[in-house]
Amino acid sequence: MMRLTGAYEHTLDAKGRLVVPAALRAPLLESGGYLTKELDGCLGLLPPAVFDAISEKWAAGAADGRRRDRDAQRSFMAGAAPVELDRHGRIAIPRNLREFARLASDCVVVGLGNRIEIWWANGFADVEAAGDEHLSNPDEEPEEDGDEPGGAP
Repeated sequence: MMRLTGAYEHTLDAKGRLVVPAALRAPLLESGGYLTKELDGCLGLLPPAVFDAISEKWAAGAADGRRRDRDAQRSFMAGAAPVELDRHGRIAIPRNLREFARLASDCVVVGLGNRIEIWWANGFADVEAAGDEHLSNPDEEPEEDGDEPGGAP
């Protein structure tokens, strides 16, 4: 699978559509993807294989009777929306997900390895600054916050 990288500034249109940068479209061309709520307040745009791996992880834990996994599976699936690229390379972001991520106009679309993140521009500026700080101090011990980004396996 190709690695998705880069940060791209785009604008959400009046109908809640966002252009997915051409450099990030390849894994979404054949069968679209899934928008999901991410822990840091952004949206994830997951190719089907990534979405399936995460949902299977939660389903396996739920089947084993783990309440945490049942709760996570419920939240993950309820907050997900299938999307397809239109002929202009746009996706329509449902209102509830736009509100969750505080998307109004200026957005940043970020390639993050096997997934895409969609940020409110000011929110991304904050996390990028924090990330830059971590990069400038690579020997500093990371803080433990217990979060699993995007519920990724």
